[in-house]
Amino acid sequence: MKILVTGATGTVGRHVVRGLAEAGVAVRAFVRDAGAAAGVLGPGVELAVGDFADGDALARALSGVDRLFLACGNVPGQVGHERAAIDAAVTAGVGRVVKLSGPDPYPASPLVFDSWHGVIERHLAASGLPLVLLRPRTYLTNLLAYAPAVASMGMLFAPAGTAEISFVDPRDVADVAVECLAGDGYEGRAYTLTGPEAITFERVARELGTATGRDVRYVHVGDDDARAAMTADGLPPMVVDAIVAIFAAQRTGWMATTTTDVRDVTGRAPRSITDFARDHAHLFGPAGSGDGRGGEDGRADIALAEAGDLA
Repeated sequence: MKILVTGATGTVGRHVVRGLAEAGVAVRAFVRDAGAAAGVLGPGVELAVGDFADGDALARALSGVDRLFLACGNVPGQVGHERAAIDAAVTAGVGRVVKLSGPDPYPASPLVFDSWHGVIERHLAASGLPLVLLRPRTYLTNLLAYAPAVASMGMLFAPAGTAEISFVDPRDVADVAVECLAGDGYEGRAYTLTGPEAITFERVARELGTATGRDVRYVHVGDDDARAAMTADGLPPMVVDAIVAIFAAQRTGWMATTTTDVRDVTGRAPRSITDFARDHAHLFGPAGSGDGRGGEDGRADIALAEAGDLA
């Protein structure tokens, strides 16, 4: 069996490639830049170079492939890209598609990225391909974008209010993907992937403080200030609007529920905020102690944080 992984150097994809290889499954990574991909994925991974807009490259990448992990960043062409990959998978006779989707995908969603995922899921269902849908909540790794402000000022800025959010570790999402790609009995299912509990940004700040041995304070930022910071940081208006809308939805309790899907598929509990803070404490320590790059105003990190979730 051979599995093609798209989005292979992304937040989840890189862990999917590694997990499949460790499981002894033949894996091929669909990448745009072979040199950069080799640096991320390491030596020995079969690479198929191309992009979603190149039909011939997709056909070559899918040749001889039994199953497909479908992931694409939230870029303006995402719907077209993933539809093209699905159509190419039909032509290639792929036996199963595991799609990395959004947390609440449906075409009429007021949240643009969930709307896109809803359209893609509908296209995948209509293709007749055996499928599995993975619907992760906000990634814990989004918090890495706040590291510069935490490292330099001991402050965590976000327009999250007191929202409870069931963050999930991308490694747990990848572990579920590996099981659904390499195993059997998952076809036709949709999994909502969360961490073990819903937490506030206040809790995140406390956990980071404990892990780094310093005081970390959460500072709520209003939507208007968040919008101004992201606009000043050069983000396109569509992305700014999407991020503000996501935080607003989170404040209504949109991501407060948890599921047992990670445990049900992998047989183990998902990683917690305590695990994440411990594993990445060196990035959130005082400026100069790790990789944090402190700046004058941590509010700009809002843009990177939620954009990272969508990539």
